[in-house]
Amino acid sequence: MNRLEEAVKARGMTVFARIDHAAGASAVGMPLNPTEVLIFGNARGGTPLMQSAPTIGIDLPLKALVWQDASGETWLSFNDPAWLAQRHGLSGAETAVGNLTAALNALAKEAISE
Repeated sequence: MNRLEEAVKARGMTVFARIDHAAGASAVGMPLNPTEVLIFGNARGGTPLMQSAPTIGIDLPLKALVWQDASGETWLSFNDPAWLAQRHGLSGAETAVGNLTAALNALAKEAISE
């Protein structure tokens, strides 16, 4: 998660929140493997989508989940921007969706590289 957050900031995006679900679970006496969500974005990327379909605001800013499974392997998950566009009935937003997809893929690649 630290590498992902650094990569997001290095690209000039805003980190809005980092949510530690495992800490929340621990606070109520429940176990949970390390699980965090990073909420981040850039108004230049998200605003054109929201201008076309304001409902996509429920899925923006972008979110990435970093979690550890029972065997100790760490995973990085995020929603595919093309799926988000389809979910909200966006049409004609291929360039913006493509840019978001490329940005997420680059961030993921950087975050998982050691």
